[in-house]
Amino acid sequence: MSDSQVHQGVGRAIAILDVIGAAPGEGLRASEIAEAAGLGLSTATRQLATLQELGLVNKVSDRMWVLGDKILTLASQELNQNTVFRESRMLCQSLAQATRLNANVAMRAGAECMYLCHFEGALSPKNQSMVGFSIPLHASGVGKCLLLDTSEKERVELLGPDLPVYTNHTVSSHAELTSQLRQILDTGYCVEDQEMALGRYCLASPIRGRDGKVVAAVSVSGRVSIMTGDLPHSIEEQLLETADRISVNLGHLSG
Repeated sequence: MSDSQVHQGVGRAIAILDVIGAAPGEGLRASEIAEAAGLGLSTATRQLATLQELGLVNKVSDRMWVLGDKILTLASQELNQNTVFRESRMLCQSLAQATRLNANVAMRAGAECMYLCHFEGALSPKNQSMVGFSIPLHASGVGKCLLLDTSEKERVELLGPDLPVYTNHTVSSHAELTSQLRQILDTGYCVEDQEMALGRYCLASPIRGRDGKVVAAVSVSGRVSIMTGDLPHSIEEQLLETADRISVNLGHLSG
């Protein structure tokens, strides 16, 4: 088998895993997987059989396919080896308990940011942020924090000249994004007011590594009515303290 055939097979397998992983509900039929992955049914069926032998997918009925247990094992191994995850998990959980808001830690993954930790607070128990989920950098508090070390030219190359708009609150131009990033540097935290979804409000702060570069971000979030209501003003302080403690754990010594 040639290298191109091997690479093509790997690409097809990953496409199938992506389709199954992104599907809501209790699985997909082989025909649905084939269509979504852009593959012929016979090709998809062969790939599914191989992936099943490897434990990467599982057939839960005569027709329905889901991700296999091996995926969880591999993901857990990678997550447990992640230094940011190890140093931030307990502090993020404590932040959720102290503020009673949802608390998250995220890292950059290409042109998006991906959640590493998510803990639900008593005031916001049904947030849709989950470990492994990715969201746009420019339209989220954690994402903007992750862009702090980039120039506007780099951001245009990374995100493209046109920024997708999700609500009428979403930052829609690179000039506006640059202005917001300057404010984060001044205050130490970012305010995300309904930019990804109406009714959602978030405060985020950057986490820095040993060299002072931003390696992750931590946030608290909840409904607008809660976040802009009678919450104590100490929430910003708790957020900044958590970001600082995680940064120190990673070897960063703030000046």
